[in-house]
Amino acid sequence: MSENQSSPCRIKWENFSSFRVNAMRLTKFTDNALRVLIYTAANSDRLTNISEISEKCNIPHNHLTKVVHAMSTNGFLETMRGKGGGVRMRRPAEDISVSNVVRITESDMKIIECFVPLCPLAKICKLRSVLNEARKAFLDALGNYTIADLIENEGELRDAGWL
Repeated sequence: MSENQSSPCRIKWENFSSFRVNAMRLTKFTDNALRVLIYTAANSDRLTNISEISEKCNIPHNHLTKVVHAMSTNGFLETMRGKGGGVRMRRPAEDISVSNVVRITESDMKIIECFVPLCPLAKICKLRSVLNEARKAFLDALGNYTIADLIENEGELRDAGWL
């Protein structure tokens, strides 16, 4: 097709400037959960407390309590109440895969929504399976790492004030 001819499928992207494109990304909750686990694992020789974690991880107190509760409910953290209480790892950091944390904290890992509104290609489209394969590869890659892998840089964590 020559440069002067127009394609019947030519898309004028300026017509779509008002549409928001959702990139695959992790939620802030997942980001905070991973930060809490990294911080707590890096300080596994002692109890940490909510105020300390909030300050060091830059997570608002009310969000942090929800994250710690979820990590405790799912067996990653142990919490102790009262004077002298705090938070510590319930399981060894090398036993917690990053993929497992992401799978637990992400409520919806859909990359594309085919049914709201209903896509006319929903029943025959190959894109959904390609994107599901990509999501699986993403989670599989995260499965190659544990929380322990994320704290191997002890010197840098110490310099950052995390130890």
